[in-house]
Amino acid sequence: MLLSTTLPVIAFPVIDPVALQIGPIAIRWYALAYIAGLLGGWWYARRLLTRPRLWAPASAPYTAADIDDFLTWATLGVIIGGRLGYVLFYDPATYLADPVSILYVWQGGMAFHGGLLGVIIAMVLFSRARGASLRALFDVIAASTPIGLFFGRIANFVNGELWGRPTDVPWAMVFPMAGPETRHPSQLYQAVGEGLVLFVLCAIAIRLGALRRPGLTAGIFMLGYGIARFLAEYVRAFDPTIGLIGGFLTMGQLLSLPMLVVGALLIAFAKPATDDAQKTGASTA
Repeated sequence: MLLSTTLPVIAFPVIDPVALQIGPIAIRWYALAYIAGLLGGWWYARRLLTRPRLWAPASAPYTAADIDDFLTWATLGVIIGGRLGYVLFYDPATYLADPVSILYVWQGGMAFHGGLLGVIIAMVLFSRARGASLRALFDVIAASTPIGLFFGRIANFVNGELWGRPTDVPWAMVFPMAGPETRHPSQLYQAVGEGLVLFVLCAIAIRLGALRRPGLTAGIFMLGYGIARFLAEYVRAFDPTIGLIGGFLTMGQLLSLPMLVVGALLIAFAKPATDDAQKTGASTA
């Protein structure tokens, strides 16, 4: 056992989860992180769609106004999908015993894979309503998502949740709710890998013309996230109610496997778009 009393460790910066209290109204860092991620992703998506050279010789299939409208759809997809994903994938017994607690999202408990499914459903419905390419919308949203992932993982760190496994590395921390062991600050690893690194990879791909091949940027995101998450799970503490599935896989790794497959397929089958296909939605597959 790795005890904080015997090893020099970096002190965990205990931060009040409530950023601002106005009477009975509490504004939490967790909520602010989600707001920052959604607004940051919205701003970046609009920026991508208002740069014609990124789409030439075809034109962007959506407008900035479309993304303004989609923000509401995406928000509902993230919150509903993320919460239900956590409930179903990670702790169904607890929430079935107290269904009302499913609504207590401010207490934490959001699953990225559930949020991803929620946003995908929102994108399918939105692209059909607009009669434009689903893959192109997926590309734009995929490129913007790492912004939200970065802020979300920082929120996990501030909350002192989803900590890492015990370790004796020099930058280990003791998380107040995780016992006396020194642990990996895995939330920060994920903020870098799933947030910063993945954002840069998608941005580079877009600069090299990825948006001209619908599905390519989305594939890079899916494959990149799957790899980053799969590796991070080796230092992140697995859920004690689930343990290791089959004795060697965490739930996070299991849920990331389909992302690896889908990401590879999207990359393999991405092909240059025609302007007509983008606008009419003929490339929505």
